[in-house]
Amino acid sequence: MDKYIDLVENLLNLTDEYEWLDFKENWFSKDEIGEYISAISNGACLCGREYGYVIWGIKDSTKKVVGTNINFDKDIDGEPYKHYLARNLKPSIAFEIIEKKFCDKRIVILQIPSSKSVQTKYKDVSYFRIGSSKEKISKFPEWELKLNSMLKDGYPTIVNVAAPDYAQELTFEKLFMYYAAKGIALNPDTFERSLKLKNKNGQYNVMAYILSDQNSIPIRVSIFSGLDKTAPLFSVKEFGNTCIMYSMDKILEYGDAINIIQADERNRISERKDVPLFDYEAFHEAILNAFIHNKWLTLNAPQISIFNDRIEIMSHGGLAIDQDEKGFYSGVSLPVNDILASIFLQLRISERSGRGVPKIVGKYGKDAIQIEKNRIIVTIPFEKLDVNEFKVSNKVSNKVSKKLNKTQQNIISAMRDNPNITINQLMIITGLSEPGVKKNLKQLKESGFISRIGANKNGYWEVLK
Repeated sequence: MDKYIDLVENLLNLTDEYEWLDFKENWFSKDEIGEYISAISNGACLCGREYGYVIWGIKDSTKKVVGTNINFDKDIDGEPYKHYLARNLKPSIAFEIIEKKFCDKRIVILQIPSSKSVQTKYKDVSYFRIGSSKEKISKFPEWELKLNSMLKDGYPTIVNVAAPDYAQELTFEKLFMYYAAKGIALNPDTFERSLKLKNKNGQYNVMAYILSDQNSIPIRVSIFSGLDKTAPLFSVKEFGNTCIMYSMDKILEYGDAINIIQADERNRISERKDVPLFDYEAFHEAILNAFIHNKWLTLNAPQISIFNDRIEIMSHGGLAIDQDEKGFYSGVSLPVNDILASIFLQLRISERSGRGVPKIVGKYGKDAIQIEKNRIIVTIPFEKLDVNEFKVSNKVSNKVSKKLNKTQQNIISAMRDNPNITINQLMIITGLSEPGVKKNLKQLKESGFISRIGANKNGYWEVLK
């Protein structure tokens, strides 16, 4: 298949606005097209793309293919228009103009290389895009600083970006234990270099931070009694703040524990049929993908939410830079975090066969995966044999809710909203005296529902279940 036709099909499947892509019909403006080239080139750099595109012959609002009669060879001030554009772009960039037949209509693809080393300018002015708006980048100093940083140091990754200043004293005992459990011995003298745990300036990077013994990245499984996040929150299981390998394994173990086996007595002749609540293999692949491909640069972990009818697994960041939806669904493996993916591969946690997404799609269909610009959500639906009687949040959370009285549930809810809540504030919320509040706090701590972190005066509450 023609690579440009394939490209256009993939671009049309994108649902969000991107800084490196725009669709036009027959729009023409002598100098504004040059400004768009500057904006798209700089936008491609900001997004880590090799190229950006403006495509004529497609309605921007509906993505309907309508065709175009734009002509880049027309005469402008005594020279071909594309020469006029090239002469006013600094530095000179090798943009290409490709004409194709698409859906029996003429389309024109303007392929624009990403800016390299310096900003791409048109008539000495640098532009970029915010959503669908083209702006002078000088009006947005924070974006200009970000662009200049990328032009100097490259697109940020968990390998070249330093961990926060407070996270430069790291230990890796759990990582050594995890490797040992897999039968692999890490060399204490060389593991930081071999696993690329420091950036070029010798600082521990984000990857080192998420693999270290202790970090400040919570990873939670939230259980709701209902069909969305407006429903009451029954409990929150905390698995984070440590090496993500351990966190991920704990979540997989938890998923296995809640995968209730149901006896299917329907149409029974002899032996009954045991039906799991959900397909654990699809759940397993979804969790692996969420951890490997999560945008850890933001120091935000994947989020797992359990509802009455499904599990939702959300990872931050969209597809890998060079990945498209067609390749994603077909199993083409392009990791968002390449070095992290290599570590998972080395530990035999995952494989590069690209079978994960096809497994999920094969079981639950393409609609089970929602791809957005800044996140991917995988939905694992429940197979409930008796919808009227079975509520998974009750099954999963009854152990919690039955042990808590209403006052204790209110205390935990208040702590989730405000970890720094005081005894006096809890007295107002519960209507209890100080001894009454302290008695409930003691019971909650002894039962493992809450923990006090730090001193009574300056510490805070942590909800553990």
